Amino acid sequence: MQYDALNAHFWAHGTFWVFIAIVIFAVIAGRKVLQGIGGLLDARTKAVQAALDEAAQLKAEAEAMLAEAKQKQAQAQEDARHILATAHAEAQRLAAELAAEAQATAQRREKMALERIQAAESAAVKEVRAAAIDIATAASTALLRDSVSNDSDAVLIDHAITALPKALRG
Repeated sequence: MQYDALNAHFWAHGTFWVFIAIVIFAVIAGRKVLQGIGGLLDARTKAVQAALDEAAQLKAEAEAMLAEAKQKQAQAQEDARHILATAHAEAQRLAAELAAEAQATAQRREKMALERIQAAESAAVKEVRAAAIDIATAASTALLRDSVSNDSDAVLIDHAITALPKALRG
């Protein structure tokens, strides 16, 4: 058995033309299929690229927000440190001021107490002097009443009158 396809011209057989038709069909259909697949791939590529661009933009915005948040946090920490330092200085100033005010109040109260004591001593001395004067006056009155009579009274008055010019001169 001999294979006739090898002895004859290849275009003379139907298989050749079927092969050519299949190749042409494959080229035409392949082009359409490849265009459709290419269009789908292009659309998918554009969608993926848009998603990547959006993700990059979101990432940039997130990084900007993160940097801003970090800056705000650093500023807030600096403000908190400043507030604490100011509060500490204010507390020390108020403590010193209150200590000075307490010292001044204590000194005023001590001075007032000393003045009260001095006033009480002065009043007591005055009362003692007044009582002594009253006692001395009463004793002198009683002594003079007992010791001086009408005759001696006249002698004392005469003696005082004669001594008056000497006392006025000298």
